[in-house]
Amino acid sequence: MPIAGVYDIERNLMSEIELNDAVFDAEINEDVIYEVVKMQMISRRRGAASTKERGDISGGGRKPWRQKGTGRARAGTNRSPIWRGGGMVFGPRPRDYAYKVPKKMRRKALAAALTLKLRENRMVILRDFPMDEIKTKRFQEVVDRFGWGKVLFVLDKSYPVLEKSSRNIKNVKMMRSEGINVYDLLNCEHVVLLEPSVKLIEGTLMS
Repeated sequence: MPIAGVYDIERNLMSEIELNDAVFDAEINEDVIYEVVKMQMISRRRGAASTKERGDISGGGRKPWRQKGTGRARAGTNRSPIWRGGGMVFGPRPRDYAYKVPKKMRRKALAAALTLKLRENRMVILRDFPMDEIKTKRFQEVVDRFGWGKVLFVLDKSYPVLEKSSRNIKNVKMMRSEGINVYDLLNCEHVVLLEPSVKLIEGTLMS
């Protein structure tokens, strides 16, 4: 069972915490991680591309010329796809690209991503992050003290003062434990968990 240190915002080691093997010491299956990240990326695709087919274009109701006797190819409408200004054949239409992989696969990928961050020493557990007033400067001092680059904070509940203090700092993202996902975990350099969020994450992945 992995053991992790719990720190305060002054970077002092306050205690140690036992982490669940199934969540923080899981098998790292790159294929599963890839499938889940691909699902997340594709599901974010807007799918707004749209073209007009022959039925969507105005005009074209009158036959351009009579059927026989002109020597030209027969034509019934000037909105045919072979005409300039005509409709598109099988062009893109607005659609939803989102799909889902099995829940078991998503949980396995999430546990693998958490395990990866812990093994790379890119995960920090904070006992708390006390802030009485909105102070971006004070928040930045804590980030600099730990040497975090692109960092993801995982919170157990809403912390309005903390969230507003970090809003204008580049490369800082905050989310609740129920919103944690594989893409955001892998897309950051460091992950910071508030101690209460650890049990929430374990409970979600083990349920």
